[in-house]
Amino acid sequence: MAGDSHTDPGASYSSTVGFLFIFNLIVGTGALTLPKAFSEAGYVLGTIVITLIGFMSYVSATFVLEAMSNANAVLKVKKFDEEHEEEDDRIAGQRQEIVEHSPLINEREPIGETDSLFQIKRRIELGQMAGMFFTKVGAYLFYLAMVVYLYGDLSIYSTAVPKSLRDVACTFVNESHPLNMTDKDPCWPSSPNLSRANAYRIFVVVFAFTLGPFTFFNVQKTKYLQVVTSLTRWLAILMMIILAVIWIAQGRNEGHPKVAQLNAFPNIFGTAVYAFMCHHSLPGVVTPIKRKNRIHGLVFGDFGSVLILYLVLALTGVFLFKEPKDLYTLNFFDISDPTQVPPIFVRYFLALFPVFTLSSTFPIVGITLRNNIRTLFEMILHREMPWKVEKIVLPLITLLPPITIALLTDQVQFLVGVTGSYAGVAIMYIIPAMMVFCSRKHVAKVIPLAVTVRLPYRSPFHHVFWIYLTNIWAVAAVTIITVNHIIYRK
Repeated sequence: MAGDSHTDPGASYSSTVGFLFIFNLIVGTGALTLPKAFSEAGYVLGTIVITLIGFMSYVSATFVLEAMSNANAVLKVKKFDEEHEEEDDRIAGQRQEIVEHSPLINEREPIGETDSLFQIKRRIELGQMAGMFFTKVGAYLFYLAMVVYLYGDLSIYSTAVPKSLRDVACTFVNESHPLNMTDKDPCWPSSPNLSRANAYRIFVVVFAFTLGPFTFFNVQKTKYLQVVTSLTRWLAILMMIILAVIWIAQGRNEGHPKVAQLNAFPNIFGTAVYAFMCHHSLPGVVTPIKRKNRIHGLVFGDFGSVLILYLVLALTGVFLFKEPKDLYTLNFFDISDPTQVPPIFVRYFLALFPVFTLSSTFPIVGITLRNNIRTLFEMILHREMPWKVEKIVLPLITLLPPITIALLTDQVQFLVGVTGSYAGVAIMYIIPAMMVFCSRKHVAKVIPLAVTVRLPYRSPFHHVFWIYLTNIWAVAAVTIITVNHIIYRK
């Protein structure tokens, strides 16, 4: 999920609750596309790629945490300076400038209390940090990456929901290929002229007219809706894993996955990046945690647990099914073996699971995208958007591209791979690495003594080598993916 963590800014919770929130933040739509990506790339290559991406994603998450801490310190110092300037003006009758190299901590705060400056107390989103630490061009690029990523998010949602509805609603079965229905096959026996492809497009239009209007307004995801969505997600994932394990144990597995297929690297890479995406929403989830003294360990536990979950989900899927679908939930709906058909409730619950969860999230992501587009335009034009533009034009700009993409293709995995491979790489790797680098330089100017002490939220990967490695990893991966797309024209 992109854009916002949906937690109450005034709420606070324990480390255990924070662990669950971060876990839930990471696990999303990308998990449903992993079995097919593993099937195409091979279970060995898939395991290696997702493990490496999980580790590098944790590294970049620690960069975000350190940048959040640095941003909190900079804002506290700025407020401190402004208060003392007002006091100096009142007493001396003249403005007494406090320059960046002034001995702020030496004279007004003991070194032993420097840590308090860096406590993460205020929720500072990535966009605000980009404005604090990046140049104007850097801030433009940040918002551009966010906009592209959110467009990809909405395109995936606009495709996954209608595709799930189409597969559940269409009842025609082609006896020659019952498990591999084509787009040209009829949707219903009574309507032979209505193909599955056209039925899908009808559902896309219905989806757009049903949820699209929400982007013209401001809505929030309530705590209760978040709890229901989370429980639904967990129930669906556990159902799929338990059923797969039981059927494999009973010898009903049909899958014979490849070991490694290098030309499928782009899909497994992009899918895995998308599956671990959470960095843009970390500030909203981490800030309310009461005790953050072991936050890096907590986040490591989250990423490690999610990695294990993804591996179990993907590996059981590729060994159970001969051809996992790009929405894995649909494999449990279209089953030819009558002895392997789950209860009807389970079939329909899993098939419609993306409909429930993604439909509830679509308006939030749409509004987040609309706000990011507005911010980007205002930064470029140096003025606020007129009312008509903000209320009518921007929502249309938000909606039309993803709906158009959904009308042109129903390949969810392709959209996930492209979104993760490009915009996802920028948000997950390049932006956190550059943000922590720039924030360290800024802190060194504003709070010189900070460079001489160990700060509370410093990344375990604080050496500059890790920043270079993260950027090299990102650029090399995107280059390989792009070349691969060109060579294989995929």
